[in-house]
Amino acid sequence: MQIIHSVQAMQATASMLREQSASIGCIPTMGALHDGHASLITASSQENTATVVSIFVNPTQFGPHEDYQRYPRTFDADVALAERHGATHVFAPSADDMYPKGFETTINVGRLSTILEGERRPGHFDGVATVVAKLFQAMLPHRAYFGQKDFQQTLVIKRMVADLNIPVQVKIQPTVREASGLAMSSRNRYLSAEERTIAASIYQALEAGKAIVERGSRVRTEIEQAMHGQLADFDVDYAVAATAEALSTPEQFSPDEQIVLLIAARLGTTRLIDNTTI
Repeated sequence: MQIIHSVQAMQATASMLREQSASIGCIPTMGALHDGHASLITASSQENTATVVSIFVNPTQFGPHEDYQRYPRTFDADVALAERHGATHVFAPSADDMYPKGFETTINVGRLSTILEGERRPGHFDGVATVVAKLFQAMLPHRAYFGQKDFQQTLVIKRMVADLNIPVQVKIQPTVREASGLAMSSRNRYLSAEERTIAASIYQALEAGKAIVERGSRVRTEIEQAMHGQLADFDVDYAVAATAEALSTPEQFSPDEQIVLLIAARLGTTRLIDNTTI
């Protein structure tokens, strides 16, 4: 496996692979890799000649009081995991290379960037969209793999790719969960043993909302009340039901409409997100 640290070297490597008719899959990450990332790497390695895992803690998607400085950085372990699961390249650029002196251009994906996560974390999705576009320009992938756990992020990226005519196929893989149902996340490392047990209630809240829908209700407030009932131990940012296509929040969903349930909540100092679709 090859480790590449500069944008220029990554572009040269990707161009050479394309000239050799290789297909390139990429997994953009901020490192602190876990089994969820492993599933994305495995999926790419099964579908592509080359699989590039980017490891870059992107400063532009963190707010001024968020956890950029303490975000887990486990580069050696990340490289080992990536190689074990079929990665052929790791792209680990510096912030100075990704954002050279005088950098000013950013990408805003409109309404999807301003609701839910976007409302709680202003500018977050501008940072996400901008860095993903830049990573695509460096890795030149045919396919890019993301986890469903970051549901709103996947919609933002798919919208950006469609709107800007970026020739990358975006592939969304199922959320990988711990035995308790807790969604795999790099930020789970912040949780104490006791908090990790409590955190499984987020999955139980999603299941409670899902059960209301499966019993026949399409009323949004009924679904949301069922979720909130499982979240007494959390400081809840939101627990909402929305249309899976556009994150609209009608009072009642139509019978044939796919629904997504989304939760963002804090437990101690750790902010967790999760979702499920119905």
